[in-house]
Amino acid sequence: MDLSDFDYALPPERIAEAPLAERDASRMLMLDRGARCWEDGVFRELPDRVRGDELLVVNNTRVIPARLFGHRAGVGSEAPGRRGRRGFLEATIEVLLVRRLAPDRWEALVRPGRKVRTGERIFFDEGLEGEVVGRGAYGLRELRLISTGNLEEAIERVGHIPLPPYIHRPDQPLDRERYQTIFARAGAAAAAPTAGLHFTPGLLARLRERGVELAELTLEVGLGTFQPVRTERVEEHKIHREPYEIPAETAAAVARARREGRPVLAVGTTVVRALEDAALKFERERGNHAANGTGEVMAAGRAEADIYIYPGHRFRVVDQLLTNFHLPRSSLLVMVAAFAGREFLLEAYRHAIEAGYRFYSYGDCMWIR
Repeated sequence: MDLSDFDYALPPERIAEAPLAERDASRMLMLDRGARCWEDGVFRELPDRVRGDELLVVNNTRVIPARLFGHRAGVGSEAPGRRGRRGFLEATIEVLLVRRLAPDRWEALVRPGRKVRTGERIFFDEGLEGEVVGRGAYGLRELRLISTGNLEEAIERVGHIPLPPYIHRPDQPLDRERYQTIFARAGAAAAAPTAGLHFTPGLLARLRERGVELAELTLEVGLGTFQPVRTERVEEHKIHREPYEIPAETAAAVARARREGRPVLAVGTTVVRALEDAALKFERERGNHAANGTGEVMAAGRAEADIYIYPGHRFRVVDQLLTNFHLPRSSLLVMVAAFAGREFLLEAYRHAIEAGYRFYSYGDCMWIR
């Protein structure tokens, strides 16, 4: 498949620059895959629309202020020119922490990367500094962070919420609360699992009253979710790994839902990635035991998602998907196309654009059944 098959034109004014005043006031485009039709709605209608026996699976990862701004110490810096050595060292270095490798080590994107070589030290505010101890492709660096006090507290104080680059404004104090789901409590993510941003405690209570069961997992959102596709052939894209953890209670809840014929509703593409990766690994290692009546399709525990979902994928767990609208030519759009069907999905996107839906992280959502 050509990457151009997953393209569409979006007017810039359709990109949501800020969240709505109320989380559950977002619009919701409801897609029926079988009938190939859709209906416009509002997210707060979800409890009235569900069957009442769904298993709702959410990602409880927490976004950290992963965007850091600092200055180089000058190890291996360029030779002085007309601007002089001081000019080079005053240039701002932007660091985005994308994957935690150890308590004090991170895989990070660094800009401008050409100035930051292995051995370089970067000074941030309030006693936080980093040392580049390795490098990879596309500007990636391995960074060792050092703090005069508690490291996690220093990151919280110094860091900025990593708003996506299509939001053309600086992060604000409000983003620390609104670019975080009500489920956030675990892990260290570089981006929000945005489908979960629409939920409120009140809406969740209404879902439970209807009989919907809630289960959680943790996938630390990183490059695997937001790194652009750089190959013209969709199948040739190399997706990055993302760590996840599936609690025993969630694995048991999925097995129970499968056994009882109840739909599994994944809240967001990160949940899809974790569930489908775990199911694929389970199938490869132990065989598919769902047919024996237990419904068991995955093992609990920690793993790294290396699954890349594109059209042709056989979904082993997910029956329904709640998701925001995604960037053209992105791996997330490719994943949703695998679930809904490419042509049908792009038709729905065209409708959403014409109907004035708000797109991307702070935008509206789709419920695909």
